[in-house]
Amino acid sequence: MDSLTGKAAFVTGAASGIGLGITEALVAKGARVMMADIDVDELARVSDRLRAEGADVATAIVDVSLREDQQRAADQMVRAFGGVDILINNAGVGGGGPFERWNDKGWDWTVGVNLMSVIYGFDIFGRIMAQQGAGHIVSTASIAGMMPLDSSAYSATKFGVVAVSESLREELAPKGVGVSLLCPGFVNTNIIHSHRHLPERFGENLSDGDEVPVDDAALERIKTISDLIRTGHDPSFVGDLVCDGILNNHPYIFTDREHEPTIRARFEGILAAYERL
Repeated sequence: MDSLTGKAAFVTGAASGIGLGITEALVAKGARVMMADIDVDELARVSDRLRAEGADVATAIVDVSLREDQQRAADQMVRAFGGVDILINNAGVGGGGPFERWNDKGWDWTVGVNLMSVIYGFDIFGRIMAQQGAGHIVSTASIAGMMPLDSSAYSATKFGVVAVSESLREELAPKGVGVSLLCPGFVNTNIIHSHRHLPERFGENLSDGDEVPVDDAALERIKTISDLIRTGHDPSFVGDLVCDGILNNHPYIFTDREHEPTIRARFEGILAAYERL
């Protein structure tokens, strides 16, 4: 793409955080955006504000972990905008819990929102783009898709987003569809409170082992992560990086160099295994 003016974009998790930052960056460059989110009230509030500022936005209430919700939203978008040029697979949750507290519902929620939603997005919106012969898809992985973090469930889903995106970048390129992978570091979002919009089908308790005490070290890790998120990058900064990534078809979009040494060490460790053969 040489311009975002007039392009139609679908953004998941658009009511706050990175999704809102990307939405604001897109409309600033003249794109039309369908904002998708599960948070009804916040979606209405921010979309009203953007319209008042002159943005061309529509909204869709979507539980991204449900294929039928995404299909309904895609149909709605095609009717409203005549097609889709950009997909931002952004919605995500920080669920899963530590090893001692795993249960199936916690994994189902985390995998459903963080990974299956991306797969559904590629499958539904990617087909539209392939038929058009043009389009671009950005999927939010996280730096946790390049280096494991404390939450194994979260990291597993983000590694999955990396794998799907890298594979489909090669597969969709001949069809005129670009694919970029967003791997942000710490960004000032509400992800640590993502359970506030937990769908009823997953129940109230996403982790077993309530008898397992949360020790001081675990509490300190939670506080540290919360502080890092609170003082992280502004989502608008990430939005600008994403727009640049779309226009230049960048395969990877990073937000900082903070984690570069850890990622480099990981890949050096992998390569060292070959030297032992």
